Amino acid sequence: MQFKEIIGHDLIKAHLINTVRENRVSHAQLFLGSEGSGSLALAVAYAQYINCENKLENDSCATCSSCLKYQKLIHPDLHFSYPFIAKHKEDSASTFMESWRKAFLSNPYLNLENWRQQLDAENKQVNINIAEAHEIIKKLSLKAFEAEYKVLIMWLPEYLEKEGNALLKLIEEPPEKTLFLLVAENQDKILNTLISRTQLIKINKLSHQEIASYLINNKHVDPKDANEIAFIADGNMQEALNMIDTETNDHFTLLVTWLRLIVQDSGLNIISICDEELAKLGRENQKSFLMYAINIMRQIVLIKQDLASLVFLPAQELDFVSKFAVHYSLEQIEETINLFETTHYSVERNANPKILFLDLSLQLVLMFKYKTFPKGTQYI
Repeated sequence: MQFKEIIGHDLIKAHLINTVRENRVSHAQLFLGSEGSGSLALAVAYAQYINCENKLENDSCATCSSCLKYQKLIHPDLHFSYPFIAKHKEDSASTFMESWRKAFLSNPYLNLENWRQQLDAENKQVNINIAEAHEIIKKLSLKAFEAEYKVLIMWLPEYLEKEGNALLKLIEEPPEKTLFLLVAENQDKILNTLISRTQLIKINKLSHQEIASYLINNKHVDPKDANEIAFIADGNMQEALNMIDTETNDHFTLLVTWLRLIVQDSGLNIISICDEELAKLGRENQKSFLMYAINIMRQIVLIKQDLASLVFLPAQELDFVSKFAVHYSLEQIEETINLFETTHYSVERNANPKILFLDLSLQLVLMFKYKTFPKGTQYI
C-alpha cells in the first residue's frame, strides 16, 4: 500500500517519510488512532516505504520487487499479528493469514467487527494467545530473507493480555533491522510494559470533509447523502462504508419524533415507534441511526459548553439542537450519549431490537421526566 492511497493524514505521512530519510526509524512504534482512522493502512504503507528499493520523494515506487510483494501482503519479511479465535492451542495468526489478506486488501479501514465476520466469530471472544507470542519470537529470530528490515505489524495489541510479557525482551532488544509497528485504538487497554517500550504516533480522526469527498469521488455517493453519512460516521471510514450499503433513512425526522414521544412520556406511542419503526430498521440501519443520534447529542454538548462555533449542521438540525440544549442539562445529555453507546454495543451483538429500544426509551423517559419541553414547543 502506498501513502497516496490513504485518505488525509498529510502531516503524519510527511513525518514517517522523514524518519526514513533521516535514518531515525524507531525499532518499536505505536500507531494510536480511533477505529476507521486509517492507522493500520498507514503502518503498512510505512513498512512498504521503508523496504522500497526505489523510494520516491513522497512515497514508495509500487513497482520494485519489494513493493509488488508488499501490495499483496506476501513479502517474506512482512509479518502480521492480530486477534483471532484459536480452535486449537497451537493456532496462531498464520493460521488465518489468507482470511487476513483478503479482509485487509478489500478494505484497509476494517474494524474488529468486520474482521470477526470474516472469522465467523459469532459471540466468541478473540485474542492474541501465547502460541502467537511464541510464533512472533520464532519468526523474528530468523534472518531477513530479502528486505533490509523485518517488520511485524500487530493490529489491536489491546487483545494481547499477560501473554504480551513474553515479547518484552524481544521488543526491548530486537535483532538488528527488526521493526515493531503496533496499531491500537485504545491506549488504556494496552499493557503498560508494552507502551513504555514504544514511540507513540498519534493518528487523528478523519474530518467530515475528507470522508464526504471520498464517498463522492470514489464511491459516487450523492453529495447530500455523503455529507450526512460523513456526519454520522464522525471520522470513522469503516462506519461510513457500512452505511453506503444500508437503506437510506431520514434519521433526523425519526430521531425528533422518537424524542418528542419520550419527553412527553407517551407510553403507547413509544411502544408503537419501537416496534413498528426502530425495530424494523435492520441491524446496520439501527447502528447508523444510533451513531447519528450520538453525534447530534455531541453537537448539543458543544453548544452547552459555549462552543457553538464548532457546530456545523444544516439549518433544520441546528435549530433542533439549539432548542434541545436550552431545556436539558449537560449531565442529562452526557448520560443520553452513554445510553445510546450502550445500545449501539448491544445492537452489534444481535440483542432483541424491540426489547432493546423499548428499554432505552423507558430509561430516557425517567431521565427526562422532570425536564420536559414547554407545551406547544416545535422541534422541527
